[in-house]
Amino acid sequence: MHLTGSVIQTTRYFKTYLLNFLKTASKAGDMKIFRFVHTYNNNSFGKYAIVRPWLVSEKVVVPAYIPQPSYGKSSIPERDGPVTPEIKDESQIECMRQSCKLASHILHQVDALIKPGITTDFLDKQVHDMIIGNGAYPSPLNYHGFPKSICTSVNNVACHGIPDSRPLQEGDILNVDVTVYLNGYHGDCSAMFQVGEVDLEGKQLITITELCLKSAIEICKPNQHFCNIGNVIEDIANKHNFNVIPAFVGHGIGTYFHGAPDIFHFANDYSGRMKPGMTFTIEPVLSQGMTQIEILEDGWTACTVDNSRTAQIEHTVLITDDGCEILTL
Repeated sequence: MHLTGSVIQTTRYFKTYLLNFLKTASKAGDMKIFRFVHTYNNNSFGKYAIVRPWLVSEKVVVPAYIPQPSYGKSSIPERDGPVTPEIKDESQIECMRQSCKLASHILHQVDALIKPGITTDFLDKQVHDMIIGNGAYPSPLNYHGFPKSICTSVNNVACHGIPDSRPLQEGDILNVDVTVYLNGYHGDCSAMFQVGEVDLEGKQLITITELCLKSAIEICKPNQHFCNIGNVIEDIANKHNFNVIPAFVGHGIGTYFHGAPDIFHFANDYSGRMKPGMTFTIEPVLSQGMTQIEILEDGWTACTVDNSRTAQIEHTVLITDDGCEILTL
């Protein structure tokens, strides 16, 4: 289905609303803690645990010798990202390559850590130490008050899950999102992981999300319309009976964490074309069920309203003179 400009406006409204909410959101210590987990059986969705937030540990301290982004202490970036897509020069592109290379390297270490019984808080501490050990800053930490160094979104948590004390269970699927700030530039990527033996429905969801991202990246080149990313992704998702959650968009990235262009992952006619030197993320979120989400009381955790599982995978790409380069491979 081709979605009109009204959906784009709604998505942008949600993005603005969320950012404004985050600027006034309570810190982690004020969060209401839920301990609500049970097995959800559904012929079409599969068998898995429905996840709600558990206990969130104290925010870690970053050593003073690590260069921090402007929001490292204040929680609010000193300036917003650019409103028009930035064309980077060779020096800026090299900085992006280095930050993205580190983010990807660290994300690849996560798979060996995941097993039933470990907590996402444990994952956060391990990844935090890896990032600091490489002289970088974990970009999510304190961004508009986010209390952890990575995002971990399990099962029905669509995005921005906060690492906590819930032990991972056999059959869980989870997204781990790693972004690092190195030499003044952010590098951003995420991947899906399976905990033990996952049902066929969960495996298929991950496989099609990977296909959507791969197919979208393959069309990226100079003069390509940004809207074709969403057109390709939604077409593939719908053909396999999945839906794209429209609330979450890819974004430009550089010395800023988020900026132009907005990358919509659903079918749209958004104006704008790719040019050499642009860097941005593509990060579709696919759902087994409905596209509606709810933001929980912590101000971050986005869950599907029907408790269906989601999958998200992300790369940062660079538009080159004759195509594109995946910076986070």
